Amino acid sequence: KPRWQFEVTAVKVVSWLAAGSLTGYYVWTKNWIASNILAMSFATSAITLIHLDSFKTGAILLAGLFIYDIFWVFGTNVMVKVAKSFDVPVKLLFPRNLNFVNPKASEFCLLGLGDIVIPGVFVALSHRFDGVMAANKKKMISFFAISMTFYILGLITTMTVMHVFKAAQPALLYLSPACILSAVLGGLL
Repeated sequence: KPRWQFEVTAVKVVSWLAAGSLTGYYVWTKNWIASNILAMSFATSAITLIHLDSFKTGAILLAGLFIYDIFWVFGTNVMVKVAKSFDVPVKLLFPRNLNFVNPKASEFCLLGLGDIVIPGVFVALSHRFDGVMAANKKKMISFFAISMTFYILGLITTMTVMHVFKAAQPALLYLSPACILSAVLGGLL
């Protein structure tokens, strides 16, 4: 069978129609919920495609992006300008106040896909590590559960600080230490 051929199934056709309809709806309306669905689809795909080889590599990546994110959010206004000016699904939008009369006047907090994908790749590494340990019949705590818990706590901290100070926050300021500490704690336990 030539490499360019692929199998068309009913599930694939329904998936393509659903994805095409959602994309068309987003392009037509710029609805924030449709944007979030598309952005989460991109993030999920990216997390499944990118793999880290070790916790050390993940920690170095997160540490570097920790500094990068802080500089570009607090040191300049570039990151905030870019995030607010592009009306494409590369960020998650969380309503601060919804204006149902004039939806364009609603205010949103946003979280860039990099703040989901990079820590998500680290959490996925924790999940794969749990699988390897289970395959080797080594009884231990779940690195994935710890990583996911710390990631959620980091997100809650990010959103809380954003709402309290009503200012842009570099999410990796909270998420990078949360992910790295989760691996350290898992190793210690």
